[in-house]
Amino acid sequence: MPNSLPPAPNQASDAAPVQIRTVGVGQPLYWLARAWHDLTRCGWISVLHGVAIALAGALMLWVGHERFWFMAGAFSGFLLVGPVLATSLYALSRGLERGEKASFAIVLETWLNWKNGRIQPWGEAQWRLVRFGVLLALAGTAWVLVSAGLITWLAPMPITSPRVFIEQVVLAKEGWLFEAWLALGGALVAPIFASTVVTIPLLLDRQVSVGQAIATSWQVVFVNPVPMAFWGALIMMLTFVGFATALIGLVLLMPLLGHASWHAYRDLLDVSALPEREQR
Repeated sequence: MPNSLPPAPNQASDAAPVQIRTVGVGQPLYWLARAWHDLTRCGWISVLHGVAIALAGALMLWVGHERFWFMAGAFSGFLLVGPVLATSLYALSRGLERGEKASFAIVLETWLNWKNGRIQPWGEAQWRLVRFGVLLALAGTAWVLVSAGLITWLAPMPITSPRVFIEQVVLAKEGWLFEAWLALGGALVAPIFASTVVTIPLLLDRQVSVGQAIATSWQVVFVNPVPMAFWGALIMMLTFVGFATALIGLVLLMPLLGHASWHAYRDLLDVSALPEREQR
């Protein structure tokens, strides 16, 4: 079971601090088990998210099918913006936790602030999520451009397929292109992952600023470095499996990861001292 730690001096809010819990290395497997339970309860609503994400992946593959230099960066960029795409999955898991019935109304409310049969004006809570989503999209775009530029300019020949990428970049006997590509990718993906572990579920669930949510997410990683490394590896592996199965696996794996991220948030943080967002 997770153990709570005293709040750090610079935690999410001085007036209402968040308690960060320590978890075991294998706890991410428990999150996936809980996520499967949520996925089966939500049924087609969760699967629809997976279909939408798979279609987005298909569009990415179509754009880059003759530009593998683009694909190499786009896969990592897909991982960066994934937490935003799963926002309504967090909301569904939160609803189930509160004893609500999974419904498409929760999805509409999450994305459109749909209430009483129409779209309501967005409040500050919705705009916080939008601002964070924009930051992630910019980070993902920047990495795609940097990755594409690095491979295009420095590869000894045009990279047009996975085989050419492996032969000319990964297994190249001379040069340092692959090492530089990995280093740059790690330098960007690692801090972005640290900034997103619990940020969007926290913004969805409680009244906190974007900066406070990001700071809390970083502290989660500092307190639980090994479990978070395992969780990050699982996310990358399952996403790769989804792509490797001609995107079919994404239909179930993406909703699974989305629901699991909500349970990670609930396990890693005690947010009882923070005010809740306005409820439906």
